[in-house]
Amino acid sequence: MLAIGISSMDIEKLSKQHETKTVTDLVHLYENKMLDLSPAFQRKSVWVLKDRQKLVDTVMRNYPLPAIFLYRNEEVGELSYAVIDGKQRLETLLGFLGYIRGGSFEVRVEVPGLEGTQHVSARSLKKNKVHRERLWPHLMGYRIPIIEVAGPLSDIIEVFVRINSTGKPLTPQERRKAKYSGSGLLVEATRLANRLASYWQKIGVISAQQIARMKHVEFAAELLLTVNTGDVINKKAAVDKVMRAGSITSKQLKKDGARVLSAVNRVKRIFPELHTTRFKQLVDYYSLAGLVAKFEREGAILTDKKRNRLAWDLLKAFSVEVDMMRERQRKLLATKPETEVYKDYLLTVSQMTDDVSQRRRREQILRGLIGSLFAKKDEQRGFSAEQRRILWNSKEEKKCTSCGDRLSWANFTIDHVDPHSKGGRSSLDNAALMCRGCNSAKGNKPASKRKGVRSSVMRRAA
Repeated sequence: MLAIGISSMDIEKLSKQHETKTVTDLVHLYENKMLDLSPAFQRKSVWVLKDRQKLVDTVMRNYPLPAIFLYRNEEVGELSYAVIDGKQRLETLLGFLGYIRGGSFEVRVEVPGLEGTQHVSARSLKKNKVHRERLWPHLMGYRIPIIEVAGPLSDIIEVFVRINSTGKPLTPQERRKAKYSGSGLLVEATRLANRLASYWQKIGVISAQQIARMKHVEFAAELLLTVNTGDVINKKAAVDKVMRAGSITSKQLKKDGARVLSAVNRVKRIFPELHTTRFKQLVDYYSLAGLVAKFEREGAILTDKKRNRLAWDLLKAFSVEVDMMRERQRKLLATKPETEVYKDYLLTVSQMTDDVSQRRRREQILRGLIGSLFAKKDEQRGFSAEQRRILWNSKEEKKCTSCGDRLSWANFTIDHVDPHSKGGRSSLDNAALMCRGCNSAKGNKPASKRKGVRSSVMRRAA
């Protein structure tokens, strides 16, 4: 069980695995599109020809090379790698051997059995039998140390920045690119996170220390992908998506960002004192914000003050019961059958908290708690042509129900007596004739609160 105020994101560690791969292994990964040489945070190549020739000479002499760092990505059961460090070494070898189009170059090296130095290139390795027989096996069998890493986005990028602080260090611009501007998803997540950071910090979702480590950006990326997919995601998927530039179009990202912002603002309004409950914790907050985003997508009405107040009371009471369940467990007290739902919820935030199945169960419990409070808007926004004709021809007096002015077929409108935005149906028993001025002036006020609409319209006309 995580301590109060600490989420799984706080204790997640960077994992690493050491091994070696042959050049043949790396070629296989590259040809099968399993090796991304230019993930979103990477910088452009800065090596000149002399640097590349020296590296090939190092391999030819069987001297060791520094380790290559790869981000291990296992999305949907498919294994692939993104290069954290070693991009230019890999580009050099793949280019020299002819696997990168336009990357070939020539090197002068000693060839066993031949006198003096020889000009060797991808072409000579293919055409010259001696070069191929005496150099190719050595080149393809050369082993390179590999360090595979996996972990939070902030740590992956920090590894990249730290490794590249020596040799030809990153420029300030490259550091900014690595941390904030690598992919459209990272750019939008950063924009969103910076906008919401003060609120998240105020209610205790994210601490100042976490913000310094870019945890708010990582969390924003999670919410963006949750809204984009319409379902909960495994947290690691956010890191994997950020690694690949262009995985979501910029237009879609802006829409998703607006939806996330809307959902967070809804949570802020509906649950005004969230910091007093367990839902200030990142694990719980993610589920609540994601569920509210789903409610909005499903057309739920989230503006009714009475229903919102009831939702807040239910969530607050639920939070207390979950905390009480935790206390009972600590004291090894027996639990009652009617408290199983609290035990079930507590289980989802106690282990494998970021697993998709746990997140779905958590969301399911919260939906069962507050979902029935929010009615859905009528999918039919306006009145049909048939409804217009029926209403017009069924009224003997063709007058505006607000100001009393006479109406004509050319200028009448149909008003929702109970506003559509608040659950009113687009049906004839919820319809009234109204002039355009009154209909515009009344906004989304229900019929019982439309006093003064006529006088305001008349004042505007005067």
